[in-house]
Amino acid sequence: MLKRVFVAPDPGRLRLRSGARAVLGIGAAVAACGLAGHSLAAAVAGGLAALLALFTVTDATVRGQAVTTALLPVAGLPVLAAATALHGLPWARDAVFLAVLGAGVYARRWGPRGHALGVFAFMTFFETQFLHAVPGQLPELCAAMLLALAVSSAVRFGLWCYERRLAPAAAPAPPSGTGLARTTTRQAVQATAAGALALGAGQLLSEQRWYWAVGAVWWIFVNTASRGDILVRGFRRVLGTVLGVAVGAVVAIPLHGAGLPTAVLVAACVFGIFYAAPVSYTWMMFAVTVMAGLLYGLLGVLSPGLLALRLAETGVGALGAALAVVLVLPVTTHATTDAWVRHAVRCVHACAAESAARLAGSPDADPAPRVAELEALLGRVRLSLAPLVHPLSPLRTRKARARRVLALLDDCAREVRGLASISADPEASRDDRLSAACARVEVAVGALTSPGGGSVSPSPSLSSPTSSTSVSPSVGEGALAHLQGLERALGELAVPLRV
Repeated sequence: MLKRVFVAPDPGRLRLRSGARAVLGIGAAVAACGLAGHSLAAAVAGGLAALLALFTVTDATVRGQAVTTALLPVAGLPVLAAATALHGLPWARDAVFLAVLGAGVYARRWGPRGHALGVFAFMTFFETQFLHAVPGQLPELCAAMLLALAVSSAVRFGLWCYERRLAPAAAPAPPSGTGLARTTTRQAVQATAAGALALGAGQLLSEQRWYWAVGAVWWIFVNTASRGDILVRGFRRVLGTVLGVAVGAVVAIPLHGAGLPTAVLVAACVFGIFYAAPVSYTWMMFAVTVMAGLLYGLLGVLSPGLLALRLAETGVGALGAALAVVLVLPVTTHATTDAWVRHAVRCVHACAAESAARLAGSPDADPAPRVAELEALLGRVRLSLAPLVHPLSPLRTRKARARRVLALLDDCAREVRGLASISADPEASRDDRLSAACARVEVAVGALTSPGGGSVSPSPSLSSPTSSTSVSPSVGEGALAHLQGLERALGELAVPLRV
């Protein structure tokens, strides 16, 4: 399982650079808080603010990232003020915490920016519970947060702004709907219900550390879109926490909060969070758990009993999330997956159409952005199908169908990439056979995406020429071969999708 983190593809070494930049940005933010004379608690708050800014802000452009980062204090400072003011009022504090949780999940409907602001608001409330912050600490905590965000932003947008050299992929929108039909609305209700269950059970376990159960609910719901996805995420969170607690008992407790070795290990955990997050939620949570243990060591409260309580609270949160997604407005894996697959199939057609227009000589046609969008969509499809292809899934027939769908969509993507590459050939020119083949692809896409559409019928051989004006037979035949493969994959895709 750990091998997956290190052997997973890292195009452009983005995960490596993201982890290294996070260590630099967060380290600089914490150092700045220390030089400014802030207390240890304020420095920890500043470091967490910098981590969240670097981790959660994922807009497609650098300008968008800068705007979202600038808006983080707008979401965080009022929540910080409310959380500290309600420190001595448990009932009001709990109600506001649940409201922030629900609003944070609901904010995902506004895309990456809403997601980032929701995460930052929730975690700001969470960290005040972690630090047991009181109203008298508010000015210092606000100053530390603003300073840390400024320093980490200087690293991200000034010292190491590597996104400027990348072409951002189109960000797909989540499946749409209105009212309770919208996934984000249903999940906001689910998360609030799960948070209430976790909060109550967590307080029965500990009146001091109950917030870990609510935090577990939050991070289980983040970046999930269906019942199966959340159940798998809960299992992975518990597994990552178990591993992190075991390592924390061996590493963090013997350190007794020693400054230098703790700082080095926290930096390693920060790198691990950013490096593992895109490929393994389990190992990301492992790094988070070890880091939390080290921070508790710095604060002088770490003990074996505290680590055991951390594990118990996480289990309570995972159980609350599981009950909520099964019993409260469930969002089925099938509904979510079906929406993403149909979106991907329509994008396949758009890619083929752009390539055909390019081959026909249209100066405005460019399949490259569509291909990038298709890659992003396939990532969402894989994420939504993850519960069905999980090794522990007992649904063998559905697992086989899900794997078949993924394989065929990968075939479609491969053919589309090849077609786009050929369309960029300056020798390519109009070939009427390509238009006919693209028309058949359009029919196949229509059959797959229309409600109750019929099955895809076999087409005549794509190599059978009609009138052709191609001056480069090799280019025309290559394009036809890719279209033929695309049409065949779409035809085979009808079988598992109909089932």
